[in-house]
Amino acid sequence: MGSIKISPSILSADFARLGEQVAEAEAAGADEIHFDVMDGKFVPGITFGFVVLEAVRRHTQLPIDVHMMVDDPIRFVPEYAAVPGLTMTVHVEACPDLTETIEAIGAAGMRPAVTLRPATPLSEIADALPLVDRVLVMTVVPGVGGQPFMDEVLPKIADLREIAVSHPRLEIAVDGGIKADTAPRAVAAGAATLISGSGVFGHPDGIAGGIRALRLAVERL
Repeated sequence: MGSIKISPSILSADFARLGEQVAEAEAAGADEIHFDVMDGKFVPGITFGFVVLEAVRRHTQLPIDVHMMVDDPIRFVPEYAAVPGLTMTVHVEACPDLTETIEAIGAAGMRPAVTLRPATPLSEIADALPLVDRVLVMTVVPGVGGQPFMDEVLPKIADLREIAVSHPRLEIAVDGGIKADTAPRAVAAGAATLISGSGVFGHPDGIAGGIRALRLAVERL
């Protein structure tokens, strides 16, 4: 098993201390920062936008994964591309033309990634796999933080791992209910990047304790 990446999701951070907590996550050994964008249409909630993204960038040198839970995300590509070091992850269910959207993301200088809801089959993203660097498998229904991990998604992760043999650069990420008790199951199925909100920012031993707990939980696999 290769090195597992930890991507703390700021959806669970203390927004009054967001910059401080992002910097703390980086100091604690996070590999990436996960930034959820919700528009109140594709998912019920509304979260962060471009101004907050600019603020987060000022507090970290880490890559930032911008998870676009929005309708027709290609609309935001030119604006978001102004922030360096981004992965833009788009939902297959939200893109009228997924290939066009992925190509626009790459052409704008961002790293393209695709994601899908738990109920969406992998066949829906098959044509996109040669075009992206990452597939994010949602292990909860997107749009609401704090949901429990869905074990029924594990076979999808395992299937994607088999498919990824033909796509050597493809990275498998998981998001939703990822904590020290669920991370080993996701990694055993094939996940290489663990996106965790409350498992890091809500950990009783603090941010560093949350990241350490995730790494310890999977290091024996």
